[in-house]
Amino acid sequence: MLEARSLTKLYGAHKALDQLELTVEEGEVFCLLGANGAGKTTTINLFLDFLQPSSGQALIQGKSVQEPASKHLLAYIPETVMLYASLTGIENLDYFSRLAIGRKNRKEDLKDLLIRAGLPAEAATKPVSNYSKGMRQKVGIAIAMAKGARALLLDEPTSGLDPQAANEFATLMEAQRALGTAILMTTHDLFLAKQIGTRVGIMSQGRLLSCFATAGVDHVELERVYLDTIGSRMKL
Repeated sequence: MLEARSLTKLYGAHKALDQLELTVEEGEVFCLLGANGAGKTTTINLFLDFLQPSSGQALIQGKSVQEPASKHLLAYIPETVMLYASLTGIENLDYFSRLAIGRKNRKEDLKDLLIRAGLPAEAATKPVSNYSKGMRQKVGIAIAMAKGARALLLDEPTSGLDPQAANEFATLMEAQRALGTAILMTTHDLFLAKQIGTRVGIMSQGRLLSCFATAGVDHVELERVYLDTIGSRMKL
């Protein structure tokens, strides 16, 4: 579904991303781990076509991300979902889903999408200015659902969330995975990566250093592998 082929991004002599090879299949949650500047967000931005690669390709279902036909397959949920504060959850969903799919949905269907995304029914008709960060993210997930996206890109989605909101978010991602959605997520949260990730990739200085299934490690082992991998890279 999502594929990076020798994906590279240069800024002068600096390699923000260096020959990335990566595949995320349908029904898979791939978590990219790494310190700030490791290349995680650059990877997301290349898949979003916000940046142009210096070389290599970013593909969605075999289509280049630069092709218009690939755009409807993908949805993006950033660390902070930007919505119109004066509009209600339903009104925001109506506006952004119409931009994405070019048609208007019934109010009942919009409310159902918000509830399926975990938003309390009574919140759907309240202004977003009263929403917590976790509630805003649920609207973002509802927008992705309305679009019918087959792949999700998430950049530090649980940063700043309290434990309950983070757990609710993890449950929503598990539901999306069960529907066959391919999910690529950047995070600093090793616990989250183990909780919902099917595979983990560890990045440093623009390179993917290690990639493995989460089923083969527990939380302690994941932390050890992460620290050993990053530590060995820093010594080079």
